[in-house]
Amino acid sequence: MSMTMHVDIVSAESEIYSGTVEAVFAPAAEGELGIMPRHAPLLTQLAPGEVRVRMPGGEEEFYFVSGGMIEIQPHTVTVLADIAVRAKSLDEAAARQAKERAEQAMKDRLSDGEYALAEAELAQAAAQLQTIRRLRQRQGRR
Repeated sequence: MSMTMHVDIVSAESEIYSGTVEAVFAPAAEGELGIMPRHAPLLTQLAPGEVRVRMPGGEEEFYFVSGGMIEIQPHTVTVLADIAVRAKSLDEAAARQAKERAEQAMKDRLSDGEYALAEAELAQAAAQLQTIRRLRQRQGRR
């Protein structure tokens, strides 16, 4: 029997996942984290991207987070996301539109604040599209 840990993935609106897992992979601001049971304690910022959860038995589930924080304890991981959704629930057309709007806003920028906001929206839309592509690739392998 493999070692496990408890994971909670929550957003401002709701709890997305709570359960026992073998591993968690998350997009930290400094790069991707691979988290196994007994990981050293850590609190760090999340970048927009995919959170991958490996269940006991090896099956994986995929989530999208727009950013937030991740707290890691030896037997517990808590993902506190600004926005968190199951990856299969992402809307590709909406993500493409958001990306186009952000790119246009960056071209039309009126202030540094508006540019920074558009840049953050662009990063989130691009991360959503990348998550959708990865999910399709994984489904194609099955």
